[in-house]
Amino acid sequence: MDVLSDAVAAMRTGRPHSNLVRYPTPYRRDFPASDGAGFHVVLRGACALTVAAGPEIILRPGDVAFLPWGAAHGLSGADTELLCGAYLHDRSQIHPLLADLPEVIHLPAEAGRQAELRAAIDLLRAELHAARPGADAMIPALVEILLLQILRAWSAGAGTGWARALRDPAVATALRAIHGDVARSWTVAELAAEAGLSRAALARRFGALIGRPPLTYLTWWRMTVAAGLLRGGDAPLAAVARRVGYTSEYAFAHAFKRVLGLPPGVYRARK
Repeated sequence: MDVLSDAVAAMRTGRPHSNLVRYPTPYRRDFPASDGAGFHVVLRGACALTVAAGPEIILRPGDVAFLPWGAAHGLSGADTELLCGAYLHDRSQIHPLLADLPEVIHLPAEAGRQAELRAAIDLLRAELHAARPGADAMIPALVEILLLQILRAWSAGAGTGWARALRDPAVATALRAIHGDVARSWTVAELAAEAGLSRAALARRFGALIGRPPLTYLTWWRMTVAAGLLRGGDAPLAAVARRVGYTSEYAFAHAFKRVLGLPPGVYRARK
């Protein structure tokens, strides 16, 4: 998997859901803070979105508002049709790529841009309008696709942090190498060779954009993958350790506790 897909998968829990909402009369709806993420897409009419920490955002037909951290917010307007949805996630597994996301992402509808995002919205809207065979599988899949399209659209315009790292050819190549073979005993020199840079140049660029050295990131990602394996199955700890590049169960347990604060057995029992 690529870095963005891995980042989303690492924190995903439960099944996403979506629905169509129509407000024919003047309305004000307040949504409490939640542990998940949510989105609103205006299909018809217009409305105002308000959050405690920011200015009012006017949403017009085709606009997308995405709230990655489940911030409390309000919607108000009249004669509005919305496509809404929510995702559940485990905040203990937030990837730095997603940690950069602002409280609200507003993607205005712009003619000729974000065609894939618009296509995902249209497909999801069509599935919700008509009960057809396969809808129970199709709708969650389309909601996931919509999330990835929202994140793609945001990262294309963001100029700092992880969004910039994914657009840096050398750093993105090193990240793909790590994510493509997490069990490999990577060295900085090997990652630099993959990226076409000197060891020092990769270490400098990687640290500046990612916020941690390459091998520190490798260890963190290994433990994040291991945490997902522990949550989602009953494989022996030795098998989990091998999956993420450790031949010694003791060394794996020590690294896991150092990164996540709990021994792997205790972590599994609590999840």
